[in-house]
Amino acid sequence: MRIDKYLWCIRFFKTRNIATEACKKGHVKVNNANAKPSKITYNGDKISVRKDQINYEIEVLDIPANRVGAKIVDLYRKDTTPAEAFEKLELLKYSKDYYRKKGTGRPTKKDRRELDDYAEDDI
Repeated sequence: MRIDKYLWCIRFFKTRNIATEACKKGHVKVNNANAKPSKITYNGDKISVRKDQINYEIEVLDIPANRVGAKIVDLYRKDTTPAEAFEKLELLKYSKDYYRKKGTGRPTKKDRRELDDYAEDDI
């Protein structure tokens, strides 16, 4: 099965077109080599996918005949993504929340809206 179709079948990407674009951009690797969308996958292949700033590691257990339900996806793949990857994502979320210290500088548009909402609640 083609790598883009496989990633779509195991519900890793919402559409096959998105999976194809990820392959073309170089976000998908099979056995540590960049994969074109037409790359054929076999049992035992190790797939690395960069999605949402996380490098997911997937091992192919079996090839589905067509798109499978969410409950039985684990029959066809084994997720070997290290836990540190998800921890980095959490740290990234926290770092975006605290982009500057409170009370320093001019309020951003978001800060202004929060202040206006707070003021309207008091009235």
